Order: sequence, then structure tokens, then C-alpha cells
Amino acid sequence: MTKEKNALGIILMIISMGAFAVADTLVKLSAVFLSPAQVMFFLMGGGLVLFGLLAVYQGENLLDRRALAPILLVRYLTEVAGMVGMVMALTYVPLSTVGAITQAAPLLVAVGAVLILREKVSWRRWSAIAVGFSGVLLIIQPGADGFDLPVLWAVLAMVALSARDLTTRMTPPDIASTSLATFTMIATLPFAIGWVMFNGESLIPAQTNWLIALPMISLGSIGYMLLIASVRMTEVSVVTPFRFSRIIYLLILGVVVFDERPSALMLVGAMLVIISGVYLMLREQRVKQIAKTAA
Repeated sequence: MTKEKNALGIILMIISMGAFAVADTLVKLSAVFLSPAQVMFFLMGGGLVLFGLLAVYQGENLLDRRALAPILLVRYLTEVAGMVGMVMALTYVPLSTVGAITQAAPLLVAVGAVLILREKVSWRRWSAIAVGFSGVLLIIQPGADGFDLPVLWAVLAMVALSARDLTTRMTPPDIASTSLATFTMIATLPFAIGWVMFNGESLIPAQTNWLIALPMISLGSIGYMLLIASVRMTEVSVVTPFRFSRIIYLLILGVVVFDERPSALMLVGAMLVIISGVYLMLREQRVKQIAKTAA
């Protein structure tokens, strides 16, 4: 039964990453008729409706006072920064580059766990982190001629989403995932609305292409729900490496949809990010298993 659950969890994880990748592609396509602020409003507003309805259906408490706990307020801020960075990056940076950079987030989470949560990290994991960040440098190529400044939006997304994942570890474990997602949407939606109004734009422009907008909203939420289901039914060490399949999806979609041509250095950098990230996660699970056995 465990093998069957693991197999199903892996399938759900791969589908989840595919849904996220297609949603990212649609965000980039929506730049024709939506500004970054409007895209964020659509994602936050649509996410609030979908997650809110799911939380109500599951009978969760959406009036939980812990929604205003300091650690959750920090999480909301990191979510806003991460979404701004992600939307701006998807608008102005090649899709494959965004995917390769943002998938390095687990490396930063590991560093943050050492600095903030005082977790111990062996030299092996530090080596993996160093290799992963060298991969990011190969992707960004900060010292190269014609450095693409907007790529820093993807770096912002990576840093902010890493901080979000780190604060998620510190949230009360009994708060359901859908409730946490709903609280986050409620907290971030006013920022999105304010951004749109500050730009003097319409929240829902008349030229909106709903054939792109609706799948963009729904696939992002579906990907999130499948991710939760995968992690909850399966051993984390089994499914987590498959999160990096998102890079492969985005590389393919970037070439097929936007005719992108990733450089050899970028492909090498992406491979280093994947290898180091997978090793880091597997090693972390191995350390936890040894600690449990020793206890």
C-alpha cells in the first residue's frame, strides 16, 4: 500500500509542477492585455475564491485569531514580495530563466534554517548549497556584457519565496493548508488592488482574454492543491525531488511557446541547481531518519 501511495504521490507532484508551469506560461502570455499589477489581482482574487470555497466546504475555521499572529504577518509580506517578483519576472524575463532561478529556493531555505532556526548542516549539505548557488550565478551571469537587469526580479522571487517557505515551517501545524492559503489571499489582495489603483488601471480591463485568464487562475490553484495532496499522502523524501520537474516543463514551454534558446551556460546552471537541490533534500531526510533511529 505504501508503494502505491508513493507512486500516486509522485504522479500528483509531477502533474502539480506541470500545472504551475502552464500557469506561469499563461502569466507571460497575459502580459499582452494585463499589467503585472492586474495579473497579481487576478491571481490573488481568484485564489481567494477557490481556496475560500474549499476551506468552507471542508468546515475549516476561517475566523481563527491566529491568522494575525506575527509569524503569519511576516509570511504574508514575503508572499507579496515573492508574487511581485514572480509576476514581474514572468513578464520581462525568459520563462526558462525564471524557472531555473526560482527553483533554487530550497537552497536558501536551508541557509535560513541554519541562521534562524539554528538547524545543524553538515559539510556535505553546505557543499550542495555552494554548488547550487554557483548554478544560479551561471544562469544570471552578473558579470557578462549586456547583463539583463530585469532578471533581478526572479532573484527577488527566489529570496522572498524562500523566506515564505521558511516562515511556513514556523506556523502552527494544526492550521489547515487551505485555511493558510485563504488567509494569505485575504492579506495580499488589498496590496494587489492598491497597486492597480495606483497605476490608474481597471481591476478587470475590457480587453481581458478569459481563455487565458481563467486557466491561469485555476491552474495555479489546482497545482497548489495537488502539491498539498502529494506531500500529505507520500514520504517527503520520495516526492520532493520531483518538484524540480518544473524546471524541465518551463524549459520546454519556453522553447515551444516563446521560441527561447537557452544558452549552454544556463542549461549547465539549471542542472547544477537540480542536482544540488535533490541531494540537499535527500540528505536532509536521511539525517532525520538517522536521528529518529538513534532516539
